[in-house]
Amino acid sequence: MIVLASGSASRAAMLVAAGVAFEARAPRVDERVLEAGMAGTRADQVALALAEAKALSVSDSRLVLGSDSLVEVAGCRFDKPTSREQAAEHLAGFSGRLMQLHSAAAIARNGEIAWRHAEVAALQVRELSQAFIEDYLAVEWPAVAQCVGVFRIEARGVQLFERIDGDHFAILGLPLLPVLGALRELGELPA
Repeated sequence: MIVLASGSASRAAMLVAAGVAFEARAPRVDERVLEAGMAGTRADQVALALAEAKALSVSDSRLVLGSDSLVEVAGCRFDKPTSREQAAEHLAGFSGRLMQLHSAAAIARNGEIAWRHAEVAALQVRELSQAFIEDYLAVEWPAVAQCVGVFRIEARGVQLFERIDGDHFAILGLPLLPVLGALRELGELPA
């Protein structure tokens, strides 16, 4: 059994569906402080550092999986919205632009990183009208408050996009196929 250093329902659901036994523990990481210390660092490196920090924050003798996702649009990184108003601002800013979703995962054991992986998906946001944004948030808020990019791809968030290039699981918040491969390599899952 592994430890999932996350409170994310989406990440937990992916592991359950894949048949991976796990115990979830909340990571002890102040993400904003870590990010602030990495100003000027590429988004993929920040996502990987956050995934590693989460895994290490609850590391024990079992394999501990940490994961993180970051959204970047026009060179600017976006965190989860702190209010419905900020969510609407984010969506208006994403309108008609290319969103890069950086998804990273790391596995730790005994206080050391045993494996790491990062990848990026490109999501072309369609032109979003103010009416659409308001209707969308009327249905999806507050669920999307916990979602970087203000969307759940498995729900109405799919309506934000006109094209998506990238791994579906990574967009959900965990690069699952590489994680499963690592768990096999590390002896947690049968080969």
